[in-house]
Amino acid sequence: MALASKTGTVLHDWPERQVVFDSDGSRIPDQDVPEIAEGFWGIVADAFKYSAENTKNIPTSRSLMDFVREQVAEKYKDETEEVATKKRVRVCREAEMWGAFVGSAVQTQSLKFFWLEECIEGENPFVASTYQKILKEIAKPAIEGADLRLAHKVTGVKSQEGEKVVVEVNGTKEEFDEVIVTSPLGWLQSNRHIFEPPLPPRLSDAIVNISYGTLDRVYITFETAFWETNGGEAGAQVGQEQAQAPNTTATVAPRRQPSKDGQDEGEDEHYPGFTLFYGSEDYTKPNAGIHNAMNLAALPGSCAHPSLLFYIFGEASTKVSNLVSTTPASELDRNLIQHFQPYFSLMPNYLAEDPRCRAKAGFATNWASDELAGYGSYSTFRTGLERGDEDIECMRHGMPERHIWLAGEHTAPFDALGTVTGAYWSGEAVARRILALRA
Repeated sequence: MALASKTGTVLHDWPERQVVFDSDGSRIPDQDVPEIAEGFWGIVADAFKYSAENTKNIPTSRSLMDFVREQVAEKYKDETEEVATKKRVRVCREAEMWGAFVGSAVQTQSLKFFWLEECIEGENPFVASTYQKILKEIAKPAIEGADLRLAHKVTGVKSQEGEKVVVEVNGTKEEFDEVIVTSPLGWLQSNRHIFEPPLPPRLSDAIVNISYGTLDRVYITFETAFWETNGGEAGAQVGQEQAQAPNTTATVAPRRQPSKDGQDEGEDEHYPGFTLFYGSEDYTKPNAGIHNAMNLAALPGSCAHPSLLFYIFGEASTKVSNLVSTTPASELDRNLIQHFQPYFSLMPNYLAEDPRCRAKAGFATNWASDELAGYGSYSTFRTGLERGDEDIECMRHGMPERHIWLAGEHTAPFDALGTVTGAYWSGEAVARRILALRA
């Protein structure tokens, strides 16, 4: 937040309103949506508390979805069985949205270590512009004062207690006093062999024990924001350059929070910021899984553009990754648009023959197929995990005796794991430890 303020990075606070389409494509009545959302988020709050207080006794096999199903079974008992069943099913489908926070299915979210997923307190805004200004600010000291080598791959790290660390980069070996490894957890998991001698067994196990999610983002840009039923013109058209430069570093779908005065700003001006598509539970079908689309036409000022941003995870992310990886560049836009057509065609005012509703471009982050990203996005805590908190602490400690330190979101404070803030804090923490050691 401080860096965003300092650099003039544009942030946005989404109103709480959302639209939900059921698995049959019908729009759930707007008056029913708050009860569904509140039902799920109330269970999440209870799950955080239950996990924190009972973590030692919760079986490693229990998932967040197990907890949701148990809790929802006790709800709506004053309703008819038909109504109660429909509400319980919808809350369970809403729970699948948790995958957009952690990058994997809610059925695999560890209940035992669910408390590690609890978010940082305070505001959780969306980066409406990009992280470009923030990156420029934090990179400035390195760019001005360091020997910065991009497009170089580390293939070996040799370290002994009391000796300098020898790093092999592009076939050349060099010595360093201290080495900070900031690679994504997924890359580290697949490349533990580069360390010589091998990593201590406990550290090696810790790296493997923590799971790695596959959250991806897909942008579909249109001629106009045809779904803007209220404001209509806001964010309806943008220049070519802006339309082709989506915010690829956008944060994970944030928790909806009211504005500071308690009112939802812009509620009457724009179509809601969030649209949930429950979709089919059968992943062999084109509209499989749950998808969350964000209305980027509702962003403030010049940040607005006629695009829908889809968050995909787990099997859906793998499916789109395969599509992107196997499709020729000349056909990628068309194939991405075709893949997401079952969703955006449900939006208000959509007419397939209307040129204003025509999708003109598609873009996918495709971290799931990116080797240097570790074939994923960030750490998550899945069923089967036995010592998650100790694993994080072990990675956070690193190997100071061998002058090797680990930093990244997977070594952040517990309340900031899997976040941009946590990654930044982890780097600061390691820097302070090295400075104290060498003072």
